[in-house]
Amino acid sequence: MPQLIFRKGLNLKHEVAGVLADSYHSDLIDAVKEADFQYSAGRITIHLAREFGFCYGVDRAVDYAYQTRRRFPDRAVYLTGEIIHNPHVNDELRAQGIRFLSDPGESLGTLTPDDVVILPAFGVTIEMLVDLQGRGCTLVDTTCGSVLNVWKNVKRYAEEGFTSIVHGKYRHEETRATVSQALQTTDGRSGHYIVVLDRDEASVVCDFIRSGGDREQFLARFEHATSPGFEPGRDLQRVGCANQTTMLSSESLEIGEMFRSAMRDRHGEAALSHHFRAFDTICSATQDRQDAVLALLAEQSLDLMVVIGGLNSSNTCNLARICVDRVPTYHIADPDGLLSAKTIRHKAVGRPGEVTSQDWLPPGDLRIGLTSGASTPDNLVGATIQRLSVLANGA
Repeated sequence: MPQLIFRKGLNLKHEVAGVLADSYHSDLIDAVKEADFQYSAGRITIHLAREFGFCYGVDRAVDYAYQTRRRFPDRAVYLTGEIIHNPHVNDELRAQGIRFLSDPGESLGTLTPDDVVILPAFGVTIEMLVDLQGRGCTLVDTTCGSVLNVWKNVKRYAEEGFTSIVHGKYRHEETRATVSQALQTTDGRSGHYIVVLDRDEASVVCDFIRSGGDREQFLARFEHATSPGFEPGRDLQRVGCANQTTMLSSESLEIGEMFRSAMRDRHGEAALSHHFRAFDTICSATQDRQDAVLALLAEQSLDLMVVIGGLNSSNTCNLARICVDRVPTYHIADPDGLLSAKTIRHKAVGRPGEVTSQDWLPPGDLRIGLTSGASTPDNLVGATIQRLSVLANGA
C-alpha cells in the first residue's frame, strides 16, 4: 500500500474548531482589538501591537496536529520535535496524547508503519524525511509555506552551482532543514552552504571573499555552520543569499547587501550576476510583526514594553531586540513571569536563560506596549493583560 502523506489537512477542521478555541482563544483580546488595540484600567494603559501572535503557518500547523489526533484515535501519533517554539502549545499537544520524538524515552528507531508522524512548521531535514518514508509511517506535513519558499531558492542555488549563504542559527530546526535542501542537486553534485548568525559573522565571510585569508582559521570559526567538505577558496566564488524566516528582517537585508558589495569588489560589477544571487525569503508574518512593533514605538510614548513568547523562539527574541534600544523591554515566556509589581522573571535580550529583575513596574500612570511572537496564542496574551492590570492596580 502506498505511503499516506497529508499536506493539506485531514478534512476535520470543523470538528477540532471547538477544542482549538477552548485552548487558545481569548474574548479579552477580541475586545481589545475592537477598542483600537488599547486597554485601560486604573493607572495602566496597554497598547497592543496591531500584528501579533499566531501567524497563519503556526495556526495551520497546530490545527493539523489536532486534526491528526482526531483522525487516528487508536494509533500512536508523534511529532518529530516541538511543533512551534511555545511550551504552552507543545504541552497542550502532549495533553492530547501526541508524543514527541525529542522527549526522553522516545526514539525515531522504534517507529513502525502503524505510527503517524507530524512534521513541524519548521520542516525536517531530507535525511529524516527519507528515514520516515523508509519506515512506512503515515506522515502529516505542516511545514510552513514561507519555509518551503526558502527551500525552493536554496535548491535553485545548488542546481546553478551557487553556495547558499543562510542568515540564521545553525542549530535551529528550520535552518538545519533548509541547509539539507542546499546539499541536493538532480545531477548528483554536492551543493554547499555556510550559515552566518549576524553582521559580525557575515563580515568575516565577506572579508575572505574580498582578499582570502587563513583557511584553517576560517573553517574553525564556522566548524558547525558549513557543509561537509566546504572549501572557502572554492565555495565562496559564487554565492546566493537566503535566511531563516524568523530572523530580524532588516538584518537579513543588510547582510544580503554586504555580500553583494563583497562580490562586486572581488569580481567587478560586470561579472556580479555570475557570482551573486539574492531572493527575498523573509516571512511576511515575521515582517508584519516587526513592522507593527516599530509603528507602536513610533506612535506611542511608552514606559516599558512586554514581549510574550517562547524563550527559544527566534521571531519573539527579535521583537524584543527591536524594542530594547528604545524602551525598557521584558521578554516573558508567559504571564507566570510577572511575579509581582516589584519582581519579574524574563529573558534578557541577547542573553541565554531567564533572569529576575526588581522594580520593573514604575509608580504613577503607566503606558505599556505589548506584543507577542508568531507562536504565542491569544489566550496567553489576554492573561498577560489581566495580570498586568492586577499588578499595576493592586487588585
